[in-house]
Amino acid sequence: MRRYDLILFDLDGTLIETAPEICDAVNDTLTQFDLPTVSQQQVNDWIGHGTRELLIQALAFTGNTTTDTVRKSDAFKLIEAEFGKHYQARCGTRSHLYPHVREVLAELRERGVRLAVVTNKEGRYTQTVIDAHALGPFFDRVISGDTLPVKKPNPAAIHACMAQWSVPAERALFVGDSSIDVATARNAGVAVWALPYGYNMGEPIEACNPDRVIADFSALLTTLAQPAVS
Repeated sequence: MRRYDLILFDLDGTLIETAPEICDAVNDTLTQFDLPTVSQQQVNDWIGHGTRELLIQALAFTGNTTTDTVRKSDAFKLIEAEFGKHYQARCGTRSHLYPHVREVLAELRERGVRLAVVTNKEGRYTQTVIDAHALGPFFDRVISGDTLPVKKPNPAAIHACMAQWSVPAERALFVGDSSIDVATARNAGVAVWALPYGYNMGEPIEACNPDRVIADFSALLTTLAQPAVS
């Protein structure tokens, strides 16, 4: 008997390395508005709360102001709209799946495990990225940062998936790469495994105390052969 009936995944930094093209889109936008560009490392450290928040962080940094000031500025909606055009154009250009992702998802689905994506990325970008890498057929449900009224670390998305398929907490697993993902799983009362290669705002993932840190995606297949923990 398999250990988990439902496995939920973060997207950026867990399934797909997306930071390079996000950085490209941010810098495309900053350049358009005659603002200084930002570094790849800065963008990596801002990933986690959704693309909109990342753009706000970049604008606050380059404008030497606060994120609250950016949110309230008259210009932000225009800048955000232009960023959306740049990011849609960049999606799939410099991102790639992490090792073993496609074959592991295929095997998990073949064995009857329900699979879902839970990300704070806005839905229009989530779908573009998933489509760019042909991942859509693997997932039973995709919940983006604007699908529900709340987003991670609120556990609503995990609870919604568990309710949809009548999966109890002990039969669900969340897989992510950040403290936000660990907190989301803890808030939902489900197990959480973390990958060390993603974006955790510059902090080692071990500091977040997930149930397990796995080197890469291939370790997920071992869950199907392990007995449930009492």
